[in-house]
Amino acid sequence: MLPFVLLGCNEPAAPGAAPTPPEVDVTQPLRHQLIEWTEYPGRFEAVARVEVRARVTGYLQEKQFRDGQYVKKGDLLFVIDPRPFEYEMQRADAQYSLAQKAYKRAADLMRSKSISQEQFDQRQQELKVAEAALNEARLNLDFTRVTAPIDGKISDSFIDSGNLVSANSTVLTRIVSVDPIHFEFEGSQGDLLNALRLDRAGKRPSSDYSPNPIFIKLLDEKHYDHSGRMEFIDNVVDAGTGTVKARALVSNPQAIIYPGLFGRARLSSSGEYEALLLPEKAINTDQNRKYVYAVNANNQATRIYVEPGPVQDNGLVIIRSGLSGDERVVINGIQRIRAPQQPVTPNAVTLEWQETDTMPDINMVPSLEEIIAGGQRAAGESENNAAAAQ
Repeated sequence: MLPFVLLGCNEPAAPGAAPTPPEVDVTQPLRHQLIEWTEYPGRFEAVARVEVRARVTGYLQEKQFRDGQYVKKGDLLFVIDPRPFEYEMQRADAQYSLAQKAYKRAADLMRSKSISQEQFDQRQQELKVAEAALNEARLNLDFTRVTAPIDGKISDSFIDSGNLVSANSTVLTRIVSVDPIHFEFEGSQGDLLNALRLDRAGKRPSSDYSPNPIFIKLLDEKHYDHSGRMEFIDNVVDAGTGTVKARALVSNPQAIIYPGLFGRARLSSSGEYEALLLPEKAINTDQNRKYVYAVNANNQATRIYVEPGPVQDNGLVIIRSGLSGDERVVINGIQRIRAPQQPVTPNAVTLEWQETDTMPDINMVPSLEEIIAGGQRAAGESENNAAAAQ
């Protein structure tokens, strides 16, 4: 019995069915017209920042503003005791009246040749000196009323009433303009060269002379809701950091943005062109190289090395090189591919461009002139509201 059993065990097993190739989702890269954006960290700075100083020496008598309020150019801020300057003006006025009379007498005598030309010239000089002294006295009296030199938001008072303030030395307070506001940042040498080459090729004007649009978000924001225009790019690259300083002018109608706040800006780094895009999950890494799987005519997964660009807000990645756009690229089921040339069962799907609201419409960004005019209108409205409140 045993030999029969052994013979039975040695018989070959019936061959099984071949395994079905794993299913994967494939699609052709999406073609879409877009503009690339580069992100820059930076800080906001006031367009105008003024330290208000005393222009005459005297005792501070009055403060005429509320700490932190918005002020208009010409608003009264401080009063320095005017009495010494009033007395000085009275003395200068008296001296001027005396010099006028002396000059008139000298002119009459000169016509009758009763005095020399030298004596007449002396009376004329004394009149001019007296007039200059009177004008200076009037100016110093005006300087006892310290007014706002610009529109903006004022700080607190740096010195209390009753203290002695010194001419051109004592800082009384600080005023910063609010709307519009500057956004300052630094770009790399590579970004600068890319912008210049695009400009020379006629694909995108340089921000050196063209007010290109810029979009900014604050620390607590998800969307780049604050729009502006490029205003300045420096003429040198910092040898220490290898960066170039740049600045944009940004609308701030609600005065949400304070000087010194941190922000992240997006500035266009290409002209509009037709890009090839794939989902980010379709891109794989082999050491320092990126690749995708594409299914060939024999339904085999082949590896294609690509150069990916930036990720768009909707999750699609720009493919700079490596694909022609006709490939069937695997976007789902990549984990089922164990090795190149592996047979697969492709399921065709279609990619669609999904719009996002991360940034406003680029065509809705106001011009530099409109940004400046908007700030002037806002300042006028603030003044009217303040007057109505009083």
